[in-house]
Amino acid sequence: MGIADNTAAINDLSKSIIRSYDEMDLPARLYVPGVLLPAFLFFLATIVIAVALDVFVLVKLLIPVLGLLVFVAAVGYPRLAVDQRRIEMENRFHLFIIHMTILSTTNIDRMEVLRRLAQEEEYGELADEVQRVVDLVDVWHLSLGDACRRRAKAVPSESVADLFERMAYTLGAGQQLDEFLHQEQDVLVEKYSTVYRQSLGNLDVLKDLYLSLIISMTFALVFAIVLPLLTGNDPTLTTSIVIVLFVFIQIGFFFVIRAVVPDDPIWYLEDGYRTATKKRMLASTVVGVGLSVLTVILLGLIFLGVLPEPGGLPIRDLPSMLHMPIATLPLLIPGLVFWYEERRAFQRDRAFPNFIRALGTSESAKQSTTSEVLATLRSKDFGPLTENVDDLYRRLNMRLSTEKSWRYFTGEANTFLIQKFSEMYLVGREMGGGPKRLGELISTNMSEIINLREERKQQTTTLVGVMYGITAASAFAFFIGLELALMLSSFDIDLDGQMGGQLIHTDEYNVPVLRYLIVLVLIFNAFISSLVLRVADGGHFGNSYVHFTALLWIGAVTGTLTERLVDLLITVDL
Repeated sequence: MGIADNTAAINDLSKSIIRSYDEMDLPARLYVPGVLLPAFLFFLATIVIAVALDVFVLVKLLIPVLGLLVFVAAVGYPRLAVDQRRIEMENRFHLFIIHMTILSTTNIDRMEVLRRLAQEEEYGELADEVQRVVDLVDVWHLSLGDACRRRAKAVPSESVADLFERMAYTLGAGQQLDEFLHQEQDVLVEKYSTVYRQSLGNLDVLKDLYLSLIISMTFALVFAIVLPLLTGNDPTLTTSIVIVLFVFIQIGFFFVIRAVVPDDPIWYLEDGYRTATKKRMLASTVVGVGLSVLTVILLGLIFLGVLPEPGGLPIRDLPSMLHMPIATLPLLIPGLVFWYEERRAFQRDRAFPNFIRALGTSESAKQSTTSEVLATLRSKDFGPLTENVDDLYRRLNMRLSTEKSWRYFTGEANTFLIQKFSEMYLVGREMGGGPKRLGELISTNMSEIINLREERKQQTTTLVGVMYGITAASAFAFFIGLELALMLSSFDIDLDGQMGGQLIHTDEYNVPVLRYLIVLVLIFNAFISSLVLRVADGGHFGNSYVHFTALLWIGAVTGTLTERLVDLLITVDL
């Protein structure tokens, strides 16, 4: 890319940011003095602090960088706020198109299709846009084509604007809605797949960027611990400043990951009905967190001498770093429960396309009710979904209402995709849609989404390895830096009759405080990293219990081994 292209890109970005100040919900006259001005003053304050502090150059540079990051974030936030509408639209666009296609195959007119879509709260901004189109037709008596053209000029999403433009043209030319959507849905879903894969590619780039940033901050933290030996600065102050920047970068990376990855929910959306799976996950969370808190209390009482060590276990003799992660072991209980339930949910999603295709084909071929078809299908093997299919048959056979039977079926399956596609199939059948066509549409599109999830899972597996590896490397660097500073401070250097106190400054070192700060970094790193992994793979945040515990143990064990290794080397030298 040449200089002219870079200049054009910068100009476009600047114009879009300026335009976003007029388009965001908060008026610019309130945002500028309330947010932008304080952020700029904070940036100026960091410059003044950097000049006034008597610290080495690295810290002097890092302090204004922190202020600059805050100011840049305040300047660019309106653009992000406006983009939220576009992101929300594009995240649900594929389901919206599939739902519209299924409704268009029934015996209702095209305006009723749009009215029903406008009532679907799960589509968020998409539903609001469809409602605006409906209002233009019903209230202002515009034609559907004119209403679509008007809204196409206002929506922030190119995909939605393109859909409205083509709908206006083809419907105005006399083509039926179902014919248009049947021709376009493959193209639109393929476009969604392309955007999804691009997001996964961006995740791969962000993974490399995160690795570089954490390595840089690790070296900065090691320098902040070691260099005060030579400069005479307060190591606690310099270490604290670098830790604040380290925390700020990790939080920022978390929000960037959250903005980049597709919003593809896995779990069933509850509406007045708590599923058995959700009850088990809630109970395991209460037990795990309760036991963790109890462990902290018991450890505190043991170290205070109030309680004896249980069963003669040498808890007090354990390395101090290992005391920290012991309390997190009970969190593995909810973590493993969440992992198991999520794994079962993925397996049910994989089986559902085969089930819905078989159901639609059988209903069409036999010209019979769903209950009669399920009497045969219940004996087929649909993996973890087999039990749910059998329960659906039993409820329908007991003359329970069809809507309630399918609702309990989706609730027990406990996945968002089965919930939405089951609702689409049920509504399509009630409105006269052909079961075979409905089953094929749902099966094909859901299989495509599942394939995308498999690719996302592979990308996340790589990210997990990076997070675990960088945690071990960072912990090693942190503690090797601290131990190196302690080792150097213990040497007596005689230079021309002068003691090393003038060459190596050790008076300012408070070793327990520095070790405590490093432990805080390890805890925060484990917490943020576990949340990043959950956002990256789209799973439930309850799964982060496992990663949090594992990352904390990796940091603690690495720190303990590093301390023992340095002590061993010193002993051998002596």
